[in-house]
Amino acid sequence: MKTEIKALVFDAYGTLFDVHSVISACDQKFPGQGPILSKAWRAKQLEYTWLRSLMGRYEDFWQVTESALVFACESLGLPCPTVTRAELMQAYLHLQPFPEVSQALKALSGYSRAILSNGSPKMLQAAVASAGLQGRFSHVLSVDEVKIYKPSPRVYQLACDGMGLAGTAIGFVSSNFWDVVGAKNFGFWTCWVNRSKVPQDELGFRPDAVVPDLTGLVDAVKV
Repeated sequence: MKTEIKALVFDAYGTLFDVHSVISACDQKFPGQGPILSKAWRAKQLEYTWLRSLMGRYEDFWQVTESALVFACESLGLPCPTVTRAELMQAYLHLQPFPEVSQALKALSGYSRAILSNGSPKMLQAAVASAGLQGRFSHVLSVDEVKIYKPSPRVYQLACDGMGLAGTAIGFVSSNFWDVVGAKNFGFWTCWVNRSKVPQDELGFRPDAVVPDLTGLVDAVKV
């Protein structure tokens, strides 16, 4: 077991919660367009976090997510009046957890566990509650505290400050490779949950472990 690791810190979106579980809600509004709308929405959501961080013009993740939805709909020629927008945004408060999440967290109960996410506090609280994961995390940390998005080192510092631990005592887990790179650059032990079986980006860092889902993390921390 990696005795130096005292806590495991998880990304939320794409790691614990399936962002593409909004497809069903999108399909209800725009039949047959759910998958392409969800993909465009997510891509623009992430792009806006990076651009806002670089510009120094922070808006919380709820606003970023809504702006990304508006753009995605416009880019696909889909009408997005206020009512439609509000209903699709509500889907983001009730994302489905990946099927192995609950059991994996239970198996990792020997570690302190936390969430460190771009999500706003309201969004994270709603997602955790909707997924039935209350009580599984000692901390649910949002970038809203520092008003900048991942992969800024200021975000990863939140985990150290919030949990009272040095970076070497924290294992960071994300399905987003750019997030893993940010955490590795900061000094965390990292695990990439490569759900999509995609190549690693060429950004000068490699994760300490690569697993197909969170079940694999249980074995990875024992090595």
